[in-house]
Amino acid sequence: MDFSYVSIHELFLILLAVLLMVILMIFSVLLYGFYQYKSLSMEEIWSEVIDEKISETIVNGRNNKITNPNFKKWLKNSNFRNLFLEKLVSTENKFSGGAHQEIKQLFADYNLKQDALKKLKKKKSHLIAGGIQELTSMDYSAALAQISKFLHHPSPQVYHEAQYAMVVFNGFEGLNFLNDFPYIISDWQKLRLLRSINQMPEDCTEIVNNWLHSSNSSVIIFTLKLVRKFQMLSSYQEVKKLLLHNSTEIRIQTVRSMQALENASTIADLTENYEEQLPEVQLEILKVMKFSNDLHCLDFFKEQLLHHTSSAIRITAAKALINLGFQEYLLEIIEDESSPEQLKKIIKHAIQEIRWQNSLF
Repeated sequence: MDFSYVSIHELFLILLAVLLMVILMIFSVLLYGFYQYKSLSMEEIWSEVIDEKISETIVNGRNNKITNPNFKKWLKNSNFRNLFLEKLVSTENKFSGGAHQEIKQLFADYNLKQDALKKLKKKKSHLIAGGIQELTSMDYSAALAQISKFLHHPSPQVYHEAQYAMVVFNGFEGLNFLNDFPYIISDWQKLRLLRSINQMPEDCTEIVNNWLHSSNSSVIIFTLKLVRKFQMLSSYQEVKKLLLHNSTEIRIQTVRSMQALENASTIADLTENYEEQLPEVQLEILKVMKFSNDLHCLDFFKEQLLHHTSSAIRITAAKALINLGFQEYLLEIIEDESSPEQLKKIIKHAIQEIRWQNSLF
């Protein structure tokens, strides 16, 4: 555009248009800011009203009067209902007994299940997960069939909540998804599931043993922790086989589970393939042997202390010898001028750690 031919009138119109655009943008920003402020202010009011309603219900029962005249009107607002639902879920976690039941009854009285169920039809993962969490928290078992459809959802956020719901409502039977579960189960999810299972059926050994042979490493690790929690002695032989699993983490968890299921052959079973294990697994085995306080392990501990290449294993072996009452043996090594300096440092370190631990009790 050649501005040498632009008239003053045309230039004025251009400047006016730019000015109007700037004013429009400023107005839009101000309007959006006002809307946000109004929304936040309204949410604060709603929050106070809902908190008051929940508190009054817990203290006086469901027949308490609604003090705010706008409560019924706001109940028609989806944002208010979602906030109400969120508040119920967060409050439910803090109470038990009668208060717990009163909170769940509010969920039923105001038909908030419909709001939670609607979220299961959404596309966004966090909304689906939120809906499952709300239905689970409010013990709405009628939604179980719908929730089960999300067990293989691609989003961890969703399938974790679906798994948790299955176990909360069905106990051990809710773990059936492990039969062919392809995704990783996070450490936090393993903990949630374990905490939700309070008992095991008598005829579950075969099912549990099948999970120990899963192609999914996280399923195996979860199952090993399940075996530990419920002291499933009948699974000992299947657990022992996992000492040769390709996964180092599974081998470590196997050692811990064998300790929990300890029997007369455990120490021998752990030392049978000791030399073939990686140092991380060897260290775990040595810790188990240390806690056994078995004098039959004496020569083994001495061998590890004197000849192993890992400092961590040598220190653990020295601690084991102290536990067995052989501190004098270690002191003689320190005093022996021909003893390697590295060995002396390791023994001194072990003795100091033991003394520090004892000072805490």
